[in-house]
Amino acid sequence: RTLRFTSFSQPASLQSPHKQARRKQFTAVMSEAKPTEKFRKDYTPPPYWVKNIDLDVRIFDGKTIVVSKLTVKRDPATKEGAPMVLDGEDLTLKRVCIDGKDISEYTADKANLTIGAKSALPASFLLETEVEIVPEKNTQLSGLYKSGSIYCTQCEAEGFRRITYHLDRPDVMAKYRVRVEAKKSWPVLLSNGNMLDSGDTKEEGRHYAVFEDPFPKPSYLFAVVVGDLGKISDEFKTMSGREVKLNVFSEHENVDALDHAMASLKKSMKWDEERWGREYDLDVYHIVAVNDFNMGAMENKGLNVFNTALTLAKPETATDMNYMRIEGVIGHEYFHNWTGNRVTCRDWFQLTLKEGLTVFRDQEFSADMWSHAVKRIQTVKALRGRQFQEDAGPMAHPIRPESYIAMDNFYTMTVYYKGAEVIRMYHSLLGEKLFRKGMDLYFERHDGCAVTCDDFRKAMADASGRDLTQFERWYTQAGTPVLKVEGTYVPGESRYELKVTQSCAPTPAEASTTKKLPFHMPIKVGLIGKKDKKEIVPTTLCELTKDSQTFEFKGVTQEPVVSVLRGFSAPVKLEMETSDEELAFLMAFDTDDFNRWEAGQRLMTRVLLSVYEEVKAGKKDPKVPESFVQAAKEVLTSEAKDQQLQAYMLILPGETTLSGFLKDAIDPAALHEARVHVKKTIAKSLESIFRAKYKTLSTGEKYKLTAGEVGRRAMRNLCLGYLMASEAKDASAVAATHFKEANSMTDKLSALGALVDLPAESEER
Repeated sequence: RTLRFTSFSQPASLQSPHKQARRKQFTAVMSEAKPTEKFRKDYTPPPYWVKNIDLDVRIFDGKTIVVSKLTVKRDPATKEGAPMVLDGEDLTLKRVCIDGKDISEYTADKANLTIGAKSALPASFLLETEVEIVPEKNTQLSGLYKSGSIYCTQCEAEGFRRITYHLDRPDVMAKYRVRVEAKKSWPVLLSNGNMLDSGDTKEEGRHYAVFEDPFPKPSYLFAVVVGDLGKISDEFKTMSGREVKLNVFSEHENVDALDHAMASLKKSMKWDEERWGREYDLDVYHIVAVNDFNMGAMENKGLNVFNTALTLAKPETATDMNYMRIEGVIGHEYFHNWTGNRVTCRDWFQLTLKEGLTVFRDQEFSADMWSHAVKRIQTVKALRGRQFQEDAGPMAHPIRPESYIAMDNFYTMTVYYKGAEVIRMYHSLLGEKLFRKGMDLYFERHDGCAVTCDDFRKAMADASGRDLTQFERWYTQAGTPVLKVEGTYVPGESRYELKVTQSCAPTPAEASTTKKLPFHMPIKVGLIGKKDKKEIVPTTLCELTKDSQTFEFKGVTQEPVVSVLRGFSAPVKLEMETSDEELAFLMAFDTDDFNRWEAGQRLMTRVLLSVYEEVKAGKKDPKVPESFVQAAKEVLTSEAKDQQLQAYMLILPGETTLSGFLKDAIDPAALHEARVHVKKTIAKSLESIFRAKYKTLSTGEKYKLTAGEVGRRAMRNLCLGYLMASEAKDASAVAATHFKEANSMTDKLSALGALVDLPAESEER
């Protein structure tokens, strides 16, 4: 499930109208009943299980009739005579039958249907109910509702109970057979699984389609879509040679913008086979893009429903970031087919089991498709900007909550993004080979089952032979750990010592005396020689398991500069004394791309805040350190394999980011002036290099969506921004030409942004 969050300062590639990552917009509906808090420790299996579901959904103007036939079996641990309680909301009950016979001994209230309270139910039976619902009046947008002219469903987390009576919980997995009927003016009829039959009904002007999903699934993955939609179609041959039919649907006016969604789906299917050995299982895969869909996207089995903002793209209207974002979200929902659908959550406390794991998978997919470094940077910026704040606030919670009142409140950055970081730490601790072995074992053990986070951790432990008991603390303890790091070089012994101390303060909801137990975390470290500027110790994994540990590196023959937490190997805050000279050194020579960017951002932040204080004090033309300008020059003139990363390296921290480091009252005008001054200083000092680089990158080629071309555009547009900041006489003319000749929205917006920054009184503006 991809959520729709209000975006603040995260990169455009992470913004959504996505699950990319993200403040959820909910329609809050208060129940008349007093809220009940649910606890993870209270989980018990249901007294009855549903093994098969046969649904008949007949949609009419103003009402929909749903007939449900459930094949029910009593759990062996359930005593004979126990009633069966089904979930149901806003349903008009018409009849109830058991084994083909109408019954009257039942009770139905606003939340439940109870049968067998007076007469004992058989060990297995067929339960049939008929209900009437009104999708047109379903303002909760949960269950079956009418969105514009389209009927569609949203059943996660507890929407299926608004369609029919059922055991609406994720551990009840059943095989579905669904018949959908509607008038012919709604020509598209879709549900999960393979289509078995379709045709006209006896009633004039109506038609039907029958679908079967042979794989057990929980009710939250059920979907129906009915309406007048256009589509594009294609095929994909799986690694075993099966042909899968692919369809991407949308309102007719949007069909010309669906090609990228189809290409993204095919890339996702191929990548999942190659990286994880996961093959798609049905004969057909549908994506439906709806203008008014209330979520970002939903991974319903074989029938994904998307908001068009996360589906439609063409060069005239979408930027490179939009393209990459759409590809990532389509990948995310597809990857759920195995991590969420074939293997799902036992209960909603385990939500991070499917979401954290699938976010990790979509991050790896995007990194493989585009840029590992840039994807990591974007992810960490979102994590620090949103999830760290969540950890520090009153809603702080572990990635596996212990209790909830409304489950929708836990579709959070912590569950999704911190959950993905926990999965990444498994990967860092075990390595690619053993992590893959653990994934294979997880699927082998639990395919077709509803399981827990502990089951995943056990699969990783058993596959690797590692003791991961302590690692469970990432699931049980809230808050962002802080690492204090001190390094000591002992030249006489050619030895370097790194002392790492971890702590995790109580969250606002916890008692001030709360003592957190030490986490098990991977700390990736490298050493670069100060003298020859070459790596002395390549990336080394240090496993921190105690409150404080000292790691020793031998054979260090020259004084090093240490690169700590490479690749942001753990979701922590790092405290370490580092001089400006050391940051400039790491910015220029660190072999870890993330830490190069990180050193640059820290150095830029220091310079910007220093200039801010001088501007605030009224000083004219504050001095920008020459070492800082030279560090920027080193990045600009380097032969970059990844030009998108090179561009990121030269983007100054924004004013919102900078304001987070200021404790006293903020002077916004002075902060803005300081940032403009620093950018202008860099631009003037390196104008000739920016100009030459801009010309070299101005190829005039047609728009292509490749990693190389995305990097070229990113770097070219960055050079344009610095040329404008240099106040060169021809800069505005260059920007105007850039705008007129742009063949993509990426270039147009970049040029427009540069021109908008011209002073209001200037003739060029």
